[in-house]
Amino acid sequence: MAAPLRLGLAGLGTVGIGVVKIVQAHADLIAARAGRPIVITAVSARDRTRNRDADLSGYAWEADPVALARRDDIDVFIEVMGGSEGAARLATEAAIASGKDVVTANKALLAHHGHALALSAEAAGRVIRFEAAVAGGIPVIKALTEGLAGNAMRRVMGVMNGTCNYILTRMQSAGLPYDVVFEEARQLGYLEADPNLDVGGIDAGHKLSLLAAIAFGTKVSFNAVELEGIGAISIDDIRHAADMGFRIKLLGVAQMTGRGLEQRMTPCLVPDSHPLGQLQGGTNMVVLEGDSVGQIVLRGPGAGMGPTASAVMGDVIDLARGVRMPTFGVPATRLATPIAAHTATPAPWYLRMVLLDKPGALAKIATALGEAGISIDRMRQYGHEGAQAPVLIVTHKATRDDINHAMGLFAATGVLVGQPVALRIEEV
Repeated sequence: MAAPLRLGLAGLGTVGIGVVKIVQAHADLIAARAGRPIVITAVSARDRTRNRDADLSGYAWEADPVALARRDDIDVFIEVMGGSEGAARLATEAAIASGKDVVTANKALLAHHGHALALSAEAAGRVIRFEAAVAGGIPVIKALTEGLAGNAMRRVMGVMNGTCNYILTRMQSAGLPYDVVFEEARQLGYLEADPNLDVGGIDAGHKLSLLAAIAFGTKVSFNAVELEGIGAISIDDIRHAADMGFRIKLLGVAQMTGRGLEQRMTPCLVPDSHPLGQLQGGTNMVVLEGDSVGQIVLRGPGAGMGPTASAVMGDVIDLARGVRMPTFGVPATRLATPIAAHTATPAPWYLRMVLLDKPGALAKIATALGEAGISIDRMRQYGHEGAQAPVLIVTHKATRDDINHAMGLFAATGVLVGQPVALRIEEV
């Protein structure tokens, strides 16, 4: 059997320990599948004394992940520390410069520096693999770069943040308001240290930008992703959507149009009969549309020790087998600089607002919509509260610019109380 593939593991949190456990528990199975043994040589983490529920005694220890990346006794550097700057970036750059292949679960690092890292790796004859960075245990990157490589991709979309999906489905199933479920998610440890990475759509936006780069052959352009979080979603929105046969999801959509690359991660209404609408809890789902294959749906756990470590090891085993390819599916030097296109594909919209309960208020809103070129599909008032009248409107197809224009006109009517909520009804 060939010589072992030697791993240097930077980061001993949930995912890192998951990798250790897989390597230790399935050594014989992995060696048989990879055609050679796979062993961990050295590890790195900030606190050596912490109890990690794993036997690390057989591994060399480096306090500095950059020193780990430069060791002569590792072939593959595994980065599961996280963060787009600092130690993660420096160690990854050091690994490439030292002739190591890299496997990472770090979507933020790649969303901000993926193209530069890919150029460096490919110039040095090295490989960066990052299945674990997008949708946890779902092999979506392998699907795009291998299984669907013969397709011109039309659209990529999906639910890519399990915390947001947990919050939205929990609100619906338990009838609880956003603030209560947010705190519940925090207590359960589902939220990032900076919760806005989750509920603000940033984490999911990182993932979408990586998938878009692979799907459409472009440089990663996270800064061009239209981001909108779920913080404005109320239990009323959840209930109204359900009454109309929809579910609210933080949905990512990327597609190449004649105007350029559209990328958005925003709350949307999707039909409750579609697999996306039926998705519950912390599960992720990615929908891929190719010109030959049509639409395929990939569903699975988007985070956690086992699923994410499984994705890391899938990449490691590919490297052990000799599978090598450019970081984003085509050479980094051939990735196009995308033209960022604001989403202009028309769709129906769900609008919720509170008006002053006085004669002519609703007529002013209808007039504003008409001036913006938007026609009304249905409209109703519900649950009057003193001098305020909540109103729900579903429009016929309109663009985001039309909706923004209408909302600007709403503000000038003098009948609006607070900020309206506008959610796209996505055709999936």
